[in-house]
Amino acid sequence: MDMENTKDELQKARTELSLLYEISNAMHTTLKLDEILYIILTAVTAHVGLGFNRAMLFLVNDNEGILEGKMGIGPDSGEEANRIWTHLEREKVGLDDLINNYKTTSNQLANSQLNSFVKGIRLSLREEKGGVLAMTLLDGMPLHFTSETAQTPKQDALIGILKPEEFLTVPLKAKDKIIGVLFADNPYTHRPITSDDIRVLTMFANQAGLAIENSRLYEQTLIRSRADSLTGLWNHGYFQYRLQEEISLSQKTSQPLSVIMADIDNFKIYNDTFGHQRGDQALVQVAQLLKSSARKQDSLYRYGGEEFAVLLVETDKKEAYRIAEELRQAVERYDFPQKEILPDKKLTISLGVAAFPDNANSKDTILNYADKSLYEAKHQGKNRIRG
Repeated sequence: MDMENTKDELQKARTELSLLYEISNAMHTTLKLDEILYIILTAVTAHVGLGFNRAMLFLVNDNEGILEGKMGIGPDSGEEANRIWTHLEREKVGLDDLINNYKTTSNQLANSQLNSFVKGIRLSLREEKGGVLAMTLLDGMPLHFTSETAQTPKQDALIGILKPEEFLTVPLKAKDKIIGVLFADNPYTHRPITSDDIRVLTMFANQAGLAIENSRLYEQTLIRSRADSLTGLWNHGYFQYRLQEEISLSQKTSQPLSVIMADIDNFKIYNDTFGHQRGDQALVQVAQLLKSSARKQDSLYRYGGEEFAVLLVETDKKEAYRIAEELRQAVERYDFPQKEILPDKKLTISLGVAAFPDNANSKDTILNYADKSLYEAKHQGKNRIRG
């Protein structure tokens, strides 16, 4: 009997190690944070993974001193859960298939009530306000709650909304630092959480924490390489890359796309009169004005020198013109130091607008059109828009 138990334990250990190895390999296939989070939560919820009904992931935001909801995966109802699991079992869908399905599933995630709920969560890191998630961060240990657990928090906003019968929270560790919390439960199958579940999820969470931290470091390096060191806007090289990507997408979807090119009028006079330090300050201020006046979905770039570019996806020319006018007015209204030395007693910008497919059908042609439009605005008196 003891020999049989030993064999069962060995087989179980082999299965767990094999699963963790498989998940670890999957996490090494990408450095993109969203894809890493998706792999982690898919591994936790997949029938061929750890098998929880739903899972949610929260990460520490050190700058704001809060815990932010990042992603949640799981059916929005019991009926949906049964349909999904029946389909996965019938089709013999493996973990690799589920993970490789990210691009298709990302659309479903965008419409998921659970994911939207999780992404809206922002909690204090203090236990009295952050509840069970903050408690997990502070303790640095897995916490297992059941309906009979005396420790179950009575005034926890997250638990009050989710109303789980039983759940598990596990800290995500990266070396000697806790960077987040993983929440998992079984609201549809009502399967009890076992000591094996806690042990395996804890081992997995340590791998997941390192993968998330590596992704964050990679993204920070990527951002630095793509950002203009003076203004903080994206740089010229990244603009060329993004424009090509968005043009290619617009060609497939037939969605409009617009580009605004902006150039500071009479900047050489200002720069030569007051020196490069004051000129740099003006460039930084113009960049901030453009960023605060554009829409959240628009991306801004320092194209070079005193020239800037704005990429407006799914935006037609009429709307691009309206936004260009807001950018123009924002700069014109700003009280720049010693602006009186300029010809019109103020620092202004000229702008050129180009749209796909109205004016161009490729990256080069839309840039040429925007450049020519900007030249016309300069030639016809500055502080105006053409396109």
